[in-house]
Amino acid sequence: MLSSPSLPFHTARILGGGLIGRLLALQLARAGCHVELFEAQGPEAQGAAARVAAAMLAPLAESAIAPLPVVRMGQYGLTRWPELIAPLPAPVFFQREGTLLLWHRQDATEAARFTQTLARTQAAEPTLPAMQALHGEAVTALEPALERRFARGVLLPGEGQLDNRALLAALQQALEAQPKVRLYWHSPRAPEDFAPPAEGERLIDCRGLGARAHWPAGHALRGVRGEVARVHAPEVTLTRPTRLVHPRYPIYIAPKPEHLFVIGATEIESDDLSPPSVRSTLELLSAAYAVHPGFAEARILEIATQCRPTLPDNLPALRWLAPRVLQVNGLYRHGFMIAPAMLDATMEQLAAPAAGPTPRSEQFNLHILTA
Repeated sequence: MLSSPSLPFHTARILGGGLIGRLLALQLARAGCHVELFEAQGPEAQGAAARVAAAMLAPLAESAIAPLPVVRMGQYGLTRWPELIAPLPAPVFFQREGTLLLWHRQDATEAARFTQTLARTQAAEPTLPAMQALHGEAVTALEPALERRFARGVLLPGEGQLDNRALLAALQQALEAQPKVRLYWHSPRAPEDFAPPAEGERLIDCRGLGARAHWPAGHALRGVRGEVARVHAPEVTLTRPTRLVHPRYPIYIAPKPEHLFVIGATEIESDDLSPPSVRSTLELLSAAYAVHPGFAEARILEIATQCRPTLPDNLPALRWLAPRVLQVNGLYRHGFMIAPAMLDATMEQLAAPAAGPTPRSEQFNLHILTA
């Protein structure tokens, strides 16, 4: 387990109690800081993108749209997450059984294009486990529930997932047990609500889109909308995250404990948080049904929308808004995948004698910005 770097301050105020805010609050408290965390919503993280996410840890699969720095962050997270989860006071489902890519015969051309993109990533990042092509019986042997419905597939070994809501709850419990942490739920705050931090203090803004007004035009935050269905499907026994390659509506199906499945696909350049449309919901659930007919009898527990905070280049960044005021933002659709890397890079930045690159930020080509 990594040890926390020595910190040149004793008090930290954190704005935003989503995934990064909770991870940082706990890490700082364990490093000896007094921590105050302010969150606009309640402890269930209702306003956080992390609550709606599928929490897949799939760096090679995501490389179809993500650059190499994000892939490297994802690889780092796969080994770091177990270390972060182990000391938590409640169990959190974590799995590394790989990602299964599937496609229907008519989409073979799209699948070839997709796998060629992944092959280029592997050539550039040889530490990634090699893809495994699956034919006929090999697909069914890996996932018997598919019952020969797919003639071909690809396994991306070593990729994983976790239970996002169990993790958020476990982090909350851990923070509540920390004597040096004070939690202020339903307490929206902005940096200007506080006096400039003194030498022994830091203010850390992790509010996602809530911090949009504090990012300049050249690094403007925007929302990227996603829609996710959570269903209970006792007739479906898929055991690992499965992605359906399709030119129009590619979907992912992430199996969680007790036959809960998170199904998602849509990515819309919009910060609209209205409910999903009938069309997008039908496409989402129809595509899941095409993977496994057992989804026809599934019970819909929730259909949710959320917007991911995204910077112009779709990459995360650390930004010094003012002396001793640090912003952490722009995790886009990769929040859980890159959160451990962002956590450790942020802790290094906070421990550094001056704003600028650190070993972790250079390892991940992470932007360190200043106002």
